[in-house]
Amino acid sequence: MPAGQGIIAIAFFENRPCEAAMQLHSTLTCPRCNHQAVEQMRTDACQFFYVCKGCGETLKPLAGDCCVFCSYGSVPCPPVQESGKSTYCS
Repeated sequence: MPAGQGIIAIAFFENRPCEAAMQLHSTLTCPRCNHQAVEQMRTDACQFFYVCKGCGETLKPLAGDCCVFCSYGSVPCPPVQESGKSTYCS
C-alpha cells in the first residue's frame, strides 16, 4: 500500500454522516399479540397505518410519533433517520 493511502481512507470513513447508513427495513412488533414482521419502509413518506399479520389489529402511530415504524419498529422511518431526529445512529 502506498504511503498515506490508509490515512485518506480513515479520514473518509470518520467523516461519513450517520444518514449514509440509512436502514430501509424495520421489524414491527404488535403491542397486542407481540407478532413481529420485517417490513420495508418507504423513503419518501411515513406510514400511518399497519395491519398486524398476527392478529389483524390496525396499528397507528403513538402520540408524538410520525408513523408506525417510529412507534412499533426496531428502526425509525427514513424521513426521521434523514432529519437526524432519531437516536438510532447515536
